[in-house]
Order: sequence, then structure tokens, then C-alpha cells
Amino acid sequence: MHDYLIKASAYQDTVRVYVATTTDTVEASRKIHDSWPAATAALGRTLTATLIMGAMLKGDQTITVQIDGKGPIGKIVAQSNANGECRGVITNPHVHMSTDAGKLAVGEVVGKDGFIHVTKDLKVRDIFTSSSQLQSGEIGDDFTYYFALSEQIPSSVGLGVLVETDESVKAAGGFIIQAMPGITDETLEKIETTLKNIPPVSELINNGLNPEAILNLLAPEESKISETIKVRYACDCSRERFQKALIALGAVELDELIDEGKEIETVCQFCGKKYPFTIDDLIRLRNTK
Repeated sequence: MHDYLIKASAYQDTVRVYVATTTDTVEASRKIHDSWPAATAALGRTLTATLIMGAMLKGDQTITVQIDGKGPIGKIVAQSNANGECRGVITNPHVHMSTDAGKLAVGEVVGKDGFIHVTKDLKVRDIFTSSSQLQSGEIGDDFTYYFALSEQIPSSVGLGVLVETDESVKAAGGFIIQAMPGITDETLEKIETTLKNIPPVSELINNGLNPEAILNLLAPEESKISETIKVRYACDCSRERFQKALIALGAVELDELIDEGKEIETVCQFCGKKYPFTIDDLIRLRNTK
């Protein structure tokens, strides 16, 4: 089953539901960053939530999520757009902890002494950033709190990453369900009961359920799918962007690099792609007006 996301409404359009499978996407991230299981789960959950939030955007709008709970994995950064593309990075990918029950201790490696920052570039004059304090470091709880506090949208966020014994990603995905104006107390009670009884989303995906089947569990009454989007790990880095970054260093620093007489190699932190620059390249950039 390839990764994809569905947008839907339910309960006479008083509930919005987004459901995504992201197993291949999170596995691609794990391979790029060579992350250990707990770090894989932390970044994977963040990527999944960011993908779903990206699906709430339009056109060429983008979203960036930063989470720093002062835990051993350091900062998590994830970016996405309205087209189902995402990328991410984690400061310390070689971190792993598990609970006494053998589960991944995501909250422990992320920490909760910090904030989640969400920046939306809506391609207007200003870029908007909103924040909320981390609640548990488990990521799903933290996004639920973020929506209630910063966007004032009652939401429930479910995220999960299941890791194999060989450290590869076995199943990953998530959902965001949101209450809209006009929702009744009866509907809220139904949703709350459902959320209390539904198995973890990674377990559902591992058992073969696709987003449509998960939607039917979350909102079985009158659910309507409005859009399906393929999702994937994708980086938009380029040699041109690194050239601009080098030019931005200024003449003095470029002269120092040139005087060293060695080729330099820039590396994208999101995908690991390398862009070498020779001395002649640096001289040309130094002389760029």
C-alpha cells in the first residue's frame, strides 16, 4: 500500500477528518538520517502530522514545524506543502530509549521542556508563526494541545510509528479529526467514545487498514471523502540554493575559503545530497554582483 492521505467530512459536515498512511515516507526518512528506533518514531510522527497540516493549505503554501523539548534527540524540524511532499531533520538521530513494557519511549527522547512552533508561509506579505508548550513529548498530544490553544480548533491527533526488529519502519500513519461550527454535544460524545476505544493508528495500519477503513472507524456516519493525495518524502534542495548561501557569506569569508585552496562540499541536512564547489566555483561566486 503506497502512502496517501484522504480529506473527509462527516456528521453533516460538522467534523473534518484527515487520515494518512506514511510507512514508506517515514522509512525513507529513517534511511536518510540513519535514525535509531525512538528517534525514527519521533521524527516519523512529526512528519506525519506536518503532512496532514500541509494538506490543509492551498497552492504553493508551505508549513514548517519545529519541536524542541530539550530531550536527547534535540530539535525536530519538518516541512510540508499542499501537494503531499515533506522532509525533515533531527539533531541527534542516534538516540533510542524504550519503556519497561518494551515500547518506544518517544516522550523521553523528545522531552517536554519546550515548545512546538508552527510557521505557515501563505505566500502573502507576512509569514505566520504560532506556538504552544509541549505537554508530553509524545507528539500527538502536543499537536492536539497546539490546535486547541493556538488555532482554537477542538481537535484530536493520533500518530504512530511501528518499528521492526531490524529498525526499519513496519507501519506509520496518523489522523487529525476536528470539530467544526454547528457540531452537537451528541456528536462530540460519539467521537470521544470512539477515540477512547480505537486501537493505535500504527496497529491499524499494520493490520492492513487503509485510510478509508480508518475513516470508517473514526466517523462511520455519513463520511464523505473530498480529496485523496499521494504523500512522499521529497527535498527541494538545489545547487542554486547553496550557491546563494555561499554568496551570502560575503567576500571576506569566501576569500578565506579560496585561500585555503581546497574544494568544499556542502550537504543538505534534509536529504543528505552533496554539492561540491571547486576553487574556480568559489572565485566565480566571490565575483558575483
